[in-house]
Amino acid sequence: MSKTSLIAVTLLLFSNLLTGQSFYDDFEGHSNINNWTGDGCQIDIHRNNPSKKGINTSNRVMEYKDAGELFANVRFDASKDFVLLGNSTFTFKIFVPTSGVTGSQSNKVSLKLQNGRLDAPWETQSSVEKNIKLDEWQEVSFDFSKDPFINFNPQSREPIERLDFNRVIIQINGEDNNDKVTAYIDDFSYVFDGLPDASYDKLVWSDEFETAGAINSQKWYPQTILPTDFGWYNNELQHYTNRLENVFVQDGSLHIVAKKELFNDQGQIKNYTSARLNSKFAFTYGRIEVKAKLPVGVGTLPAIWMLGRNIDEKGGYWQTQGYGKVVWPDCGEIDIMEHWGANQNYASSATHTPTSYGNTINVGGQTIPTATQSFHIYELEWTEEYMIFRVDGKLHLIFSPAHKNQSNWPFDDPFYILLNIAILPDISPGFEESAMEIDYVRVYQESASSRASLSNQRVAVFPNPVGDVLYVQNPFQSDGRLGIEIYDLQGKPIKNYQTQRRGEIISLQWVEQLHPGAYILSLTQGNKKISTVFIKD
Repeated sequence: MSKTSLIAVTLLLFSNLLTGQSFYDDFEGHSNINNWTGDGCQIDIHRNNPSKKGINTSNRVMEYKDAGELFANVRFDASKDFVLLGNSTFTFKIFVPTSGVTGSQSNKVSLKLQNGRLDAPWETQSSVEKNIKLDEWQEVSFDFSKDPFINFNPQSREPIERLDFNRVIIQINGEDNNDKVTAYIDDFSYVFDGLPDASYDKLVWSDEFETAGAINSQKWYPQTILPTDFGWYNNELQHYTNRLENVFVQDGSLHIVAKKELFNDQGQIKNYTSARLNSKFAFTYGRIEVKAKLPVGVGTLPAIWMLGRNIDEKGGYWQTQGYGKVVWPDCGEIDIMEHWGANQNYASSATHTPTSYGNTINVGGQTIPTATQSFHIYELEWTEEYMIFRVDGKLHLIFSPAHKNQSNWPFDDPFYILLNIAILPDISPGFEESAMEIDYVRVYQESASSRASLSNQRVAVFPNPVGDVLYVQNPFQSDGRLGIEIYDLQGKPIKNYQTQRRGEIISLQWVEQLHPGAYILSLTQGNKKISTVFIKD
């Protein structure tokens, strides 16, 4: 690999891994899990391995002893909520001796996820079940993005869209029975290797708002025509205008100003004015970033959002261009940011689809204490498989229906951007005016080089960042010598050697000697090479 290519790969992987997670315990002293708890069963996390053969010759394991309790399990609570979209897998080894089992239950192990912060965490539960064999060590893996799952509450969202799971439960041979089970567990690991790499690295459209005065008419269209006889939707109280009083560029930012004033237009007098902009650019898939400071005032509703270009809406830019063929919500709606003035420190994101009848079902958000005092970056990453919503890089909503169709995923056609402030019926009587300020709007898509680059396979490493010993999961399953190489970010070789190990956790003891910084780790077997990035504290 050339130095230039190596650095390019590094940058892509580096951005992914900074959002990764890992939890692990080999029950030999290498662990970042410190709260294993037995519910209705006894556990011993320093038990001698009862069968040191096959795939597990380690000395210490965890013993799980269910004396017949109805809901016996072992669990731990993680320090961070699990992200299940993308490369995220729970794995451990398990050994159940025939002598440790009573009754007629089928031999199986379940991994369950819950929100352990709630009084009734089981109501949030999602679980995956795997069959196991007796009298031999075996490795079981649980991938909630691929394995069949069961939600305790059928109305719960799919696991890969959830961001509230922090508890892991392992349960052997089912629940609601009095059969006894003695089992042994080893080498537990959870690795979230970063969200799927969309590689949106090419800026394809933007407005930096550098020219003072009126908006750039090549990029934006002020939507002012009332779509209905009574005005705007949701009982909104404003007229949208194209006047400089309501929309202008100043000091490097776009200003959309909502004002209290009598305004007569299209035969209707309204008490408030504002602006609503349509982008003259539409796109399918990409990443959009909008850096904005939000207005103040109960009853204000600023929004950064998107609609399908094919929407049939009177007065919209794309309607005037002949694209309006589909009614809302069949066209789809993506709300990157909505901010209700009655909840000044909270920003929300949502999607609207025919399946939800346009209702706000697929929704999430986060508290932003300075939403109206400072600029923040509101971001949507949109692929053919998922949507991810963030503020300042912090994730708060994933939308990814497992079985996509036009009713639950009308998001494979071009969409355009809207920026506006609406005025709601609960507007404060003392409201006079307030502005949404936007520093920039940027849209990124894949470049040709990024589409050609990386495999989805990753090397699982933990902890990351690392202080002394780095543990590496060997991803290759066939026999053969394994090459290990370390480079710095300039492509300079730091260390390389070979080992005969296969299918094990490899410990790199010498990592503590490295200077703090980011490094590339490459594993090679035959003509296969897989790379990742780790951070040395």
